[in-house]
Amino acid sequence: MQRTSFAGMDCPIARALDALGEWWSLLILRDAFLGLTRFDDFQHSLGIAPNMLARRLKSLAEAGLLERHAYSHRPLRHEYRLTPAGRDVFPVLAALGAWGSRHATGGKVLVQLAGRADGAPIDPVLVDRRSGLPVTPETAEFRLGPDAGPAGGARAARIRLAERRNGDGVDAVPT
Repeated sequence: MQRTSFAGMDCPIARALDALGEWWSLLILRDAFLGLTRFDDFQHSLGIAPNMLARRLKSLAEAGLLERHAYSHRPLRHEYRLTPAGRDVFPVLAALGAWGSRHATGGKVLVQLAGRADGAPIDPVLVDRRSGLPVTPETAEFRLGPDAGPAGGARAARIRLAERRNGDGVDAVPT
């Protein structure tokens, strides 16, 4: 089944999901941060079908998140290394992991983010670089940027309508 592309949407979240939205993609990137680089290693770690893994690796390379490097020429074999854009996904995975630890493991500590220097557990929080404040629904909101097109304006109007219905906008879901 062909999935819908979000590449043309005026939304950075939608465009990011175009590159990252398949769950296998995030798990492949997680494993790349753990040091895996080779097809067989990803396949063994994830238990993913070879054809699906090949598609996901190709997609991640096309999105500029992984680079292919030949490590054998007979037979031709590649390894996959994180690019700078791929490395920029680390805070997203850290936040997703923290959310999962709080809300999806039944209270079990299955994986911890830890400081490389001291090994102490880290509880990641997204912080605004300018103000130093945590980014939460109470301290921040999504607004249209200066380059948003007409579709973004229509979406913003639906969001404002939903905010008026809900009273505060925190629970508003755009349609």
